[in-house]
Amino acid sequence: MSSLTILEPGPLATIQDRGRAGQAALGVPASGACDRSPYELANRLVGNRPGAAALEVTFGGLVLHADVDLVVAITGAPCTGVPLNAPATLRAGQLLRLGPPVTGLRTYVAVRGGIDVPPVLGSRSTDLLSGLGPAPLTPGLTLPVGRAVEPMPGVDLAPVAHPAGGQVALRVTPGPRRDWFTDAGWESLLSQTYQVSSNSNRVGVRLDGRPLERATAGELASEGMARGAIQIPPSGTPVIFLADHPVTGGYPVIAYVADADLDACAQLRPGQPVRLVS
Repeated sequence: MSSLTILEPGPLATIQDRGRAGQAALGVPASGACDRSPYELANRLVGNRPGAAALEVTFGGLVLHADVDLVVAITGAPCTGVPLNAPATLRAGQLLRLGPPVTGLRTYVAVRGGIDVPPVLGSRSTDLLSGLGPAPLTPGLTLPVGRAVEPMPGVDLAPVAHPAGGQVALRVTPGPRRDWFTDAGWESLLSQTYQVSSNSNRVGVRLDGRPLERATAGELASEGMARGAIQIPPSGTPVIFLADHPVTGGYPVIAYVADADLDACAQLRPGQPVRLVS
């Protein structure tokens, strides 16, 4: 059986696929790759079937050992020391080392055949909030590699842009609880430059800035939440929900990030400036 062994996982490395879509009514979060575009690209570059499980690596640091000859592709945040956006062969016994990324936060490593751990509720994704799926990767862990593949795409290099390193603008639309905030609060949301908090994770991106003025002082009963929802907790500063968000929440959702900009949210680093624009 083909396999690879994790020698060092870095700050955080997990197994991710397309997630557990369509089960929110049962209380099951979707999870899945935080930055969907590079995850999909990595799988295409090695000829994997759609939805194959890959590795999501946060801020580099991953070291893995090829137990047999493997074909891999590395996409997303550009880590130093490895080929990017291109298929590459790892010979048996060879090590793959991901240095810290120059820009962005999350890097994806796809292996031809996919990471073949047992699925949980239809997905191999790690969900850090609910605990579903495989645990985060640890040193010494051996991961099986599957055999289900498609023909190689015949692409030497995918010409895609790296994640932005400076200020990022995210398009937003008003949410269902926009009226819980004053017009001044809404204008503040759109006019100030936020900084990404170090407390951000796969659940959501927390933004540091001036608190938003509320028009309603009450509290909500819990209601359904979606990826991209911008929730305003008692601190008054936004939280943008990402892949591991809860299925319900009791804080008002002032806006939603446009789906086309959600992948950019997954690559935001602590301290990076962010603007929300309508």
